[in-house]
Amino acid sequence: MINFRLVRHLWLFLAVAEEQSFSRAAKRLGMSQPPLTEQIQILEHSLKLRLFERSRQGAKLTPAGAAILPAVRKFADQLERLELAVLEAVSGQAGVLTIGAITNAMIDVLPPLIDRFKAQHPQITVTVREIDSAEAIPALEAGDIDLAFARLEGNLGKDIRSMPLTEDRLAVAIPREHPLAARSRLTLASLSDEALVMSSRQVSPNYFDYLIGVCKANGLNPRVLHEVRSVSSQIAFVSCGQGVALVPASMKKLAPENVVLRPVSPRLSIVTTAVVWNSARSNPLVDALLEQLRGSVPG
Repeated sequence: MINFRLVRHLWLFLAVAEEQSFSRAAKRLGMSQPPLTEQIQILEHSLKLRLFERSRQGAKLTPAGAAILPAVRKFADQLERLELAVLEAVSGQAGVLTIGAITNAMIDVLPPLIDRFKAQHPQITVTVREIDSAEAIPALEAGDIDLAFARLEGNLGKDIRSMPLTEDRLAVAIPREHPLAARSRLTLASLSDEALVMSSRQVSPNYFDYLIGVCKANGLNPRVLHEVRSVSSQIAFVSCGQGVALVPASMKKLAPENVVLRPVSPRLSIVTTAVVWNSARSNPLVDALLEQLRGSVPG
């Protein structure tokens, strides 16, 4: 039997943990602060754990509170999915497809894809959540998402399958006044004296390792000065004189006036978005979307 009182207490705990303040959490929840404080105290008594250190600066998680926070977040996410599924069932919807996607895919790949899928399956609800590429495989294995659109390629695990959707030519983002910027194309070996700004391995380990391998195979022992969370951040760092960056050529549209992109020679292609799924989890909605994608991907 579901303990709804515990569910409510955990929901309140999550709000305080995220706001790091009882007063801000109470405002977010639409309640006054004293009842919120009392409910958290009841939860602490029930768990026999002290969850927060209170001070004038706010509410800081204790080690015990920090330890349970990831599980509570996951539980809250699952509750939201359950609530959506119930609402969809009540309204006559046929199912929910949950997609995790990196920001670039949410901008370029997903909008037309979802529009076409909804046109063919009007009773399906599609929910999208933003993820880093590194989160895709764990989320698929845990069943938190049904499909991922991420920067991944190669061997991803026993049951994880992928299909490249978009590829781009590798280019070098470099300051406009840099001596190498006068060349129309650059070899990777020509960057041997340059500091690199790379997309973080923590965000996209497969992509990071692939680029490092490509560099070494083409005569460059990369000297990574900065690891950042996005391609736009790579270009921003180059603009600030913090090195050069290996980026997809299409990112030229993001380059400010003092940054130029030069293609790499010989030509090297990189997967910018792949669709990834867990073949061990049977899902007819996933199969339907993959069939649509296979019909639209060249080759």
